[in-house]
Amino acid sequence: MRLSILLFDGFTALDVVGGYEVLANVPGIETEFVAESTGLVVADTRRLALQAYRSFAQTEHTTILYVPGGPGVEAGLQNPVLLDTIRRLHATSTWTVGICNGVELLGAAGVITGLEVTTNWFARERVAAWGAKVTTERYQRDGKVVTGAGVSSSIDAGLYLAGLIGGESLAQTLQLGIEYYPRPPFGNGTPDTAPAAAQARVRAFESSAAQRLAQLSSPF
Repeated sequence: MRLSILLFDGFTALDVVGGYEVLANVPGIETEFVAESTGLVVADTRRLALQAYRSFAQTEHTTILYVPGGPGVEAGLQNPVLLDTIRRLHATSTWTVGICNGVELLGAAGVITGLEVTTNWFARERVAAWGAKVTTERYQRDGKVVTGAGVSSSIDAGLYLAGLIGGESLAQTLQLGIEYYPRPPFGNGTPDTAPAAAQARVRAFESSAAQRLAQLSSPF
């Protein structure tokens, strides 16, 4: 089995790393980070990068296609190479995973039309515009497509997929291995029940994230 995690400039680290920590520990899986070009790919903070060891052109097929989100999605939606890669790898993948607003990239690639998916709460309308049926679930499966809501839900989606691949016992072991039993200090409410002020601040941050991304310098 091969897990191919797609990287693009301005990805959100936890979108990637949450699912990676789960799925990379599934027995028998080979994990790779792939990008348009090999080398360091910088996250949205501009202070962290991951190494792509294989380019899109070098990636002919995969078992699990994994697409994260982040402020860089906005530029990614205009990148035909990225979208063509998603479309091409999805055609023969066993599983395709979309996390956070990375589900928008799946939509732009034409692979979620008519499917039930979830996504980051602020991206629901944009994902629905690609013809998907958007739910408010933490993770969602429709056929071979597994989607996660916002950022940290990459862990939940990863555990769910690990259970589909290797069974409940494996998924439980992986969950214990990363000691995942969330108990956030400010409650377990959903985004829809969060305080209005918090929702407004996040929406304001998200609406200008792509512009700020372009202004931040990278040390790499």
